[in-house]
Amino acid sequence: MKKVLIITYYWPPTGGSGVQRWVKFVKYLRQYGWEPIVYTPENPEQLATDQSLLTDIPAGTVVLKHRIREPYAIYHKFFGASDKGAGVNPLNQQKKTLKQRLVVAARGNLFVPDPRAGWIKPSVKYLTKYLKDNHVDTVVTTGPPHSMHLIGLRLKRRTGVRWVADFRDPWTEMHYFKHMGLFPWTAARHRSLEQQVLDGADAVIAVSAPVRDDFQARTVTPVHLITNGFDLDDFSAVREPLPRNRFTLVHTGLFASDGNPLRLWDVLSRKCSADRVFKEQLRICLAGKTDAEIIEAIKTRGLSDNLEDLGYLPHFKTTLLQQSANVLMLPLRDEPEYAKALPGKIFEYIAARRPVLGIGQEGGAAARLLIDTGSGAMFDWDRTEPVANFIESAWERHLAGDDGPLEGDVSQYSRQSLTEKLASIL
Repeated sequence: MKKVLIITYYWPPTGGSGVQRWVKFVKYLRQYGWEPIVYTPENPEQLATDQSLLTDIPAGTVVLKHRIREPYAIYHKFFGASDKGAGVNPLNQQKKTLKQRLVVAARGNLFVPDPRAGWIKPSVKYLTKYLKDNHVDTVVTTGPPHSMHLIGLRLKRRTGVRWVADFRDPWTEMHYFKHMGLFPWTAARHRSLEQQVLDGADAVIAVSAPVRDDFQARTVTPVHLITNGFDLDDFSAVREPLPRNRFTLVHTGLFASDGNPLRLWDVLSRKCSADRVFKEQLRICLAGKTDAEIIEAIKTRGLSDNLEDLGYLPHFKTTLLQQSANVLMLPLRDEPEYAKALPGKIFEYIAARRPVLGIGQEGGAAARLLIDTGSGAMFDWDRTEPVANFIESAWERHLAGDDGPLEGDVSQYSRQSLTEKLASIL
């Protein structure tokens, strides 16, 4: 059996579909002739972890851990111990205090490509010795954080090992890159490092077709498409009927203020005012980290009694919640670059086979996926009427008891199918 060394910052990850990507690959790689070895920080700085995901890891999987030093003690001192000032993502277009702008700029310009850069040198030293003493056929780095890719780049140069760079998100074309307060020379440094990774890897993987095409236009290195996906084991084969006394809108994962679907909250508020039964049955369930601006927008529209802010849930509870929804909410970031993105949660949404209401770029990658899989629709942020029609249609199906799971085959996005594709690239 061949061996692949996976360099990842997130282990165990949060419940988000994107960052759990490599947990699921590790789960299935042995079926396709590859023995995974995981290299990860011993003491990472993460918002949350989901230990339940580690039950997916096959017995005997080697996990190498090495301590990391990160500058987040200073960062939290500025933002506050609970990180309330930072929100879901401090690197966005929302208004910031002067202190927040200074901290973001300091972070972006002092730590290139990211605050995990201090882990590169000790990791290269540790892994160079490991590769000398242990046979490994291929090294994979997965980012962000993109420091992981720089570890791979240096290992490639030192040892000549075959190296695959997996981009779960773009680098300099990421939607928040322009909000990092970078000096021109710092931005140029990012672009140079990104190009070195693209050119230095033996293969590159992207998670959406537009990002793949962008990368391929910049390098002769083969760039492959492997989207995120869903694990069939996480979804119940026997689905319980939806409760007749609840009409539930569900959002799972990070819910950032730069994707706040204000028109949706307006539609729900007006519907509650006009329909007493709707008001009694409506539940807005948020599972994950949600920015304060979103909670405030819901409450100011008179929907406080309809809100259930559940916080982080174990992954198995998240998928159960998705399957119990009358409508799954998919608000995208209000940034032009996000038209190329496929948020990880979209694949679990389509696996849940519940109607997906997208708020975002109508011609973007996520909109096309919803249409292609018959999973829902995407409407621009300011389009109130089609959003109202979508909610009304779902409500009528609920009242009629005609809200069973959607039809259609989405198996091409199963983690097992995607792992088979990965094995052919490795």
